[in-house]
Amino acid sequence: MNPLIIIVTGIGLFVVVSLMRSIRIVPAQTVQIVERLGKYAGTLSNGFHVLVPFIDKVRYSQNLKEQAIDVPVQTCFTLDNVRIEVDGVLYFKVVDPKKASYGITDFKVGTIQLAQTTMRSVIGRLELDKTFEERDNINAAIVQQVDEASDEWGVKVTRYEIKNIEIPPTILDAMESQMRAEREKRALVARSIGEKESKINYSQGIMTEAVNRSQGEKEKWVNEAQGRAAEIRAIARATATSIKTLADAMSVPGGQDAVNLQLTEQYIGTLASLGRKETTVVLPMDLSNMEQTMETLQKMLKVK
Repeated sequence: MNPLIIIVTGIGLFVVVSLMRSIRIVPAQTVQIVERLGKYAGTLSNGFHVLVPFIDKVRYSQNLKEQAIDVPVQTCFTLDNVRIEVDGVLYFKVVDPKKASYGITDFKVGTIQLAQTTMRSVIGRLELDKTFEERDNINAAIVQQVDEASDEWGVKVTRYEIKNIEIPPTILDAMESQMRAEREKRALVARSIGEKESKINYSQGIMTEAVNRSQGEKEKWVNEAQGRAAEIRAIARATATSIKTLADAMSVPGGQDAVNLQLTEQYIGTLASLGRKETTVVLPMDLSNMEQTMETLQKMLKVK
């Protein structure tokens, strides 16, 4: 075969391959950084692109999707000098492909290292109990600090989540003993409060019963007093009516004689009731002289 034909064929194949390599199809959520003669020339977004052969070259390819990377276990010391081990998950995405390509050698490694150092700093300001209670605050503090530092790398940190917090077995046993003591303390306090409320309720029941009993007795006495007062008023009214009727009867003709007769009958009836064998009766007047007795009774009536 003619050597010239071989050379021309080889050059042709080289040109075709170079032209094919200059064609770039960039997928969605991906960008490519193009350099021209070793200098930044532009950023290719998703779609079809043709580069200048032998001059343009794709140097970096960046994924714009949100990514999740594991932050390895990191040894931390709390404010009360307890050694714990913490790991987590960091979520981020590239927002400036040029900075992500030229701002740092490997932004993923840099972001992980920054998350670890920030986590040590944040946990070092908290006591052991607070590290369990304030996970959300720890996550928010790490996101804020890492995001501010990674802004120069064109990376936006969206979330950080602590996965596990491991503490030494001795500290764990002490915490369990403390929690057990706290539960027993709360149980004793609750029991004492219950007994106290029971005694208070019992004493209040006794007091209420005594008050109700005294109130009932008071009302009974009031009712009896009101009944006696009503009885006295009724007797007084009846006596007044009787006296008035008697006075009216004495003012009519023959009324005086009727009254004298009634008094005599009552006097004799009273003497008859007193006339017993075992009773000694002293009479104030002479019964043999009835006229004198009647005059005496009339004088007594006139005096009244």
